[in-house]
Amino acid sequence: MKTYQIEENTLRSFTERIFLKIGCSESDAIQAADVLIASDLRGIDSHGVARLSGYIRLWEKKRINVSPKLSIIHETLSTATVNGDSALGLISAPFAMRIAISKAKECGTGWVAVKNSNHFGIAAYHAMKALEEDMIGIAMTNASPLVAPTHTTERLLGTNPMCYAFPARSSWPIIVDMATAAAANGKLEIAQRLNEDIPEGWVQTKDGRTTNDPHGLKSGGSLLPLGSDKEHGSHKGYGLGAVVDILTAVLSGANYGPWVPPFVAFLDPLPDLPGQGIGHFFGAMRVDAFRPAEDFKANIDRWIQRFKSAKPIDESQPVIIPGEPEFKTELVRKKEGIPLTEMVVEDLKELARHLQTTHPF
Repeated sequence: MKTYQIEENTLRSFTERIFLKIGCSESDAIQAADVLIASDLRGIDSHGVARLSGYIRLWEKKRINVSPKLSIIHETLSTATVNGDSALGLISAPFAMRIAISKAKECGTGWVAVKNSNHFGIAAYHAMKALEEDMIGIAMTNASPLVAPTHTTERLLGTNPMCYAFPARSSWPIIVDMATAAAANGKLEIAQRLNEDIPEGWVQTKDGRTTNDPHGLKSGGSLLPLGSDKEHGSHKGYGLGAVVDILTAVLSGANYGPWVPPFVAFLDPLPDLPGQGIGHFFGAMRVDAFRPAEDFKANIDRWIQRFKSAKPIDESQPVIIPGEPEFKTELVRKKEGIPLTEMVVEDLKELARHLQTTHPF
């Protein structure tokens, strides 16, 4: 399949223009585009501009408010709950993370839950904002129900990603960004575009059998929790997914479990929803609230060096520090451009025609 290399700023300008065309303010368009471009730069292609048309379709279904009035509806010195007013999660999530960081500056830690929001891109984007302040960052979100808990074929949880970001001194920060499902839905979408089989253990059929079909969800199947099956620890992935669902949604007043509104616009939310929109949860912890930041970062560097020096099983594959591949990918893509598949480029061209704007492809 043909691949296009698009220079970062070219793709960024196009993405900003799309958000402006649907009525976002200039600052919101810049912010929303920044989240998507960061994803593409880090090699998380499933959550970058490949998702752009999905956001526009949600806006057309009137499920996204491009002029939101974000507000704090409950607050203590170190905590807050934010009403996202149906905003793009690409807007409400950075807003909430800034509040968490501000509270951490005052109290040592800050915690913010968000309701009435939408898909927020990659969790790492938000958690990593804390690194700029010598803080540990935490970000998580619930998502459309695609995952069947252990011992069922019923979709009750989303892929429910969580991210933890730890600052370092001279090394790249440690970024643990992961879905609590065996695979993120975006990986299935990539396999579908490439017409490739998926590994066993990612998806089960509607009757609970494992399948290699990347279109398995469309046939009534479900994603499996992290661990894939009970013998390999799926109950642990189920538990992690439940934690994310509770912190992001039950705590904030968002929808949870099977009631989380679907990202795809052709499916309508269920009736009798228990909450509003989807939910997020953010945390920021000042390192110097626990020990001097420089001491901590020196020890993080030593931790990284020790793990990097671990004897590999195969000399061609050394130990990888969480977040390392993404930082390496970002260096390459900032220099060589962001690769987009022909299918994604055609989708973006059609989006530009639909919104009557120009495109660089």
